[in-house]
Amino acid sequence: MSSGFPIPVSVLTGFLGAGKTTLLNRLLRDPALADTAVIINEFGEVAIDHLLVEQASDGIIQLSDGCLCCTVRGELVDTLADLVDRLQTGRIARLARVVIETTGLADPAPVLQSIMAHPALVQAFRLDGVITLVDAVNANATLDAHVEAVKQVAVADRIVLTKADLVTDPRDVETLRARLRQINPGAELLEAGDKRTDVAALFDCGLYNPATKSAEVQRWLGEEAAHDHHHGDHDHDDHGHDHDSDHRHDSRVRSYSLVHDGPVPFSAIEMFLDLLRSAHGERLLRMKGVIELLEDPARPLVVHGVQKILHPPARLPSWPDGQRGTRLVLITLDMPEDYVRRLFAAFTNRPSIDTPDRAALENNPLAIAGR
Repeated sequence: MSSGFPIPVSVLTGFLGAGKTTLLNRLLRDPALADTAVIINEFGEVAIDHLLVEQASDGIIQLSDGCLCCTVRGELVDTLADLVDRLQTGRIARLARVVIETTGLADPAPVLQSIMAHPALVQAFRLDGVITLVDAVNANATLDAHVEAVKQVAVADRIVLTKADLVTDPRDVETLRARLRQINPGAELLEAGDKRTDVAALFDCGLYNPATKSAEVQRWLGEEAAHDHHHGDHDHDDHGHDHDSDHRHDSRVRSYSLVHDGPVPFSAIEMFLDLLRSAHGERLLRMKGVIELLEDPARPLVVHGVQKILHPPARLPSWPDGQRGTRLVLITLDMPEDYVRRLFAAFTNRPSIDTPDRAALENNPLAIAGR
């Protein structure tokens, strides 16, 4: 592969009518998004401005109808593979970034998995981040009615609030902001109408940069989530008397971090992740982690997973600002947190009373109850 690989891929998702196309059109006029391929599907929505399509017909690929996440999933892989082929054969001179716009209330997980799991694509592309657009006018009703909408917010690296100027009572926007922060404490919350919501603010969420600073690690992991893993519990306790009836899906999503101060053997972290994904893969919406390995503590291991799919782990050349240790941030749906914490404690050899240690677990992986 040439030096341009891996190419960052951003997934733009959000509720139907949230204004994805409007935002995309604005961003694509920015010279910073030159050499960007946009994969969109015209499923009940007008796509990119026709003028823009004529100007950049070779770089913009529109999928046929059908939901990008399910019926067109195979075609998405083909489209990405075709982009790599065009690049290698010189039909495209340069490809700096790919943006995939998903339809309406689609679950973003299959799109993320197709980037992470395909053996050829994983060499050529890396997931940069998920940008979720939330329509401030209809958001509360949509989140109440559709668990997919809650998932879109939960897995986002950036949440962009649209149509906030159309909401008559500013307090309603603040209430929505609080709700979004509760579902996903780690995402950066932006407003579409703010001039600062530009290419720089929305893209380059990834950690695959040798010059990564400690603050960037915290940002990538989700700073608040990494610092305050009881955030969700706290909110439920404060406002819980009518919370479930109002927001019946929200409390199903949890964001929490697992922290270990010393190095961990690669075999232990590998088995922990394997067990977690085999026991609760469908409930694991997204996972990010920076790990200090016993075998090579000087170079941090970066892991990134979506449900049962784990992106091939990457290594950073050195620790940012000398900050070491192991930190995993999990975003889950209906997953028993206690099971996960006990499993992690066992593999990092800090088992609680009546819980097997790592050696016992490696002999009998099913020894921890709660699957």
